[in-house]
Amino acid sequence: MGELLELRDCRLTYPSDDRRGGDVVALAIERLSIRSGDRIALLGRSGAGKSTLLRHLRLQLGNSASWCPQQAALVPQLKAFHNIYSGALERHSALVNLKNLLLPSPRFKADIAALAEPLGIRDLLWSKANTLSGGQQQRVAVARCLYQHKSILLADEPVAALDKRQGRAVLELLLQRHDTAIVALHDAQLAAQLCNRIIGLKDGGLLFDCTADQLDAAAIEQLYR
Repeated sequence: MGELLELRDCRLTYPSDDRRGGDVVALAIERLSIRSGDRIALLGRSGAGKSTLLRHLRLQLGNSASWCPQQAALVPQLKAFHNIYSGALERHSALVNLKNLLLPSPRFKADIAALAEPLGIRDLLWSKANTLSGGQQQRVAVARCLYQHKSILLADEPVAALDKRQGRAVLELLLQRHDTAIVALHDAQLAAQLCNRIIGLKDGGLLFDCTADQLDAAAIEQLYR
């Protein structure tokens, strides 16, 4: 596996609430290497820096990575179909996109229906996003992510609104459809089962970076206590 991206002496900051103060360091990374083919789970308490790291990786990787946010971030007045199609806006001209908004083509209908089927949302494609439950909206967001057709996945808690069975199935699908993945998760067991590398974040830094089979109960306890 070749190296995809390396971070060295990286200080990720956010503005201080105190106008006289400098920026606050949210996450400090001495060295982090991401290789093509990695399936990385980011673990840690809320506020540990998982979202901060993902935002930075998005800036570094640009259009080469697909993005699945923690909040579905759908356009509420648009149907699920059009929200999913928005993942392909950059692949088509403004004219094609406008035409598909007003009169969706059979080809795009078929493509998105096939994508929606394994996510259990095919029957919801013509429902407005604001009529869907939280779990349904998250699956629409996952479909939009998949429709970006990128080889790298960046995802922030992409299955948090789903039950354990649904969450595992959806995460498996996301990982299958991408060559490389960096995913923030809250379920350490699921992370160890489906990812090959686990990064634990705590107190603004990397607590551990290990293979999935090296993750043990002691490391998880230290991470979350």
